[in-house]
Amino acid sequence: MLRSNFMKATAMSVALFAGQALWAQDTALPKSMVWTSYDLGSTGYVEASAMADALDKKFGTTVRLTPSGTGVGRLLPLKTKRANFGFMGNEILFAAEGSFEFAAKDWGPQDTRVLLGRPAAVGLITGKDTDIHTMADVRGKKVGYVQANPSIDMNIAAELAFGGLTKDDVEPVVYPGYGAMVKGFIAGEIDVVTVTPTVSALREAEGGRGVRWIDMPGSDAEGWARVRASSSVFSPATMTVGVSISAEDPAELLGYRYPQLSTYADVSEDEVYALIKALDESYDLFKDGNQVMGRWNLEEAGTSPAGAPFHPGAIKYLREKGIWNVEDDAWNDARIAELEKIKAAWPEALAKADAEGVSDENWPAFWEAYKAEKLN
Repeated sequence: MLRSNFMKATAMSVALFAGQALWAQDTALPKSMVWTSYDLGSTGYVEASAMADALDKKFGTTVRLTPSGTGVGRLLPLKTKRANFGFMGNEILFAAEGSFEFAAKDWGPQDTRVLLGRPAAVGLITGKDTDIHTMADVRGKKVGYVQANPSIDMNIAAELAFGGLTKDDVEPVVYPGYGAMVKGFIAGEIDVVTVTPTVSALREAEGGRGVRWIDMPGSDAEGWARVRASSSVFSPATMTVGVSISAEDPAELLGYRYPQLSTYADVSEDEVYALIKALDESYDLFKDGNQVMGRWNLEEAGTSPAGAPFHPGAIKYLREKGIWNVEDDAWNDARIAELEKIKAAWPEALAKADAEGVSDENWPAFWEAYKAEKLN
């Protein structure tokens, strides 16, 4: 009897092990990967670490993180094939369009692609000591900007566009860093600042001058048409968690993606499919990594828009799960077509600049003007 039970238990163990081996093989993850992310301590690093730990526990795949404080530092290892994937912010958009730091002649438009992007939100906040209640009220007011920060510039441009305004309609106050800008708002130096709802420093303002979010209702079709004309990465988002935000008093803000799990278009469809499948199957192991990490579920993180088109391997899995739909296809196809035009314009602009003797220093401005003339 003991021998019989032992043999049955052994057979069951072998069968279970074999099933697990086949399942792991089906997932087809490599034994090791390299991911890039934002700096140590950042939200992007924390979330990448939680996912890496889950893949190690579930599949035995080791992920090495290489953090960087710059967009170029996060994307260069992917470009040179020293890293497989990266947890990106808005630099994935700038790289796709060859803008800002990626306008350098050794960069230009990059064939970047997104696998998943966690929903996040950003918006304009003002003090309760102001008479600002709508975006139109921001006209003529002091608005905080950060020196050499294209992400902040893009956010503010879209927010102002909702109210039919531009930077010329406000009084820009430029700060050397993001933290300095927020402190300037707390001190009452500026009327308006663009922030994410969970910035802890705003608690100080909440207890002082008070804070009021300037809503961008999704029902305002004209306002959102202007937002999308300013940038294609935003969509309406209703937030119920954050400073001076609750389920009873939500804020309607710019929805975007951060972090965005990204790679290049030439990475194989099977490799991307395997990773997104593995992340889906290990979701329960990382979803509690921080207060917002649960939003990496595919229903929220696997839909358009994003900073770059979605990778075919991701689309294949998302379609199988019933998440990717015809609206996502339409957005993705239109975005790829737009980026193909930018890629085609790059060598034309280089040739024109060379013929006109444009210096390397003046090249980025020349390129942006060329894009505006030819593509808008």
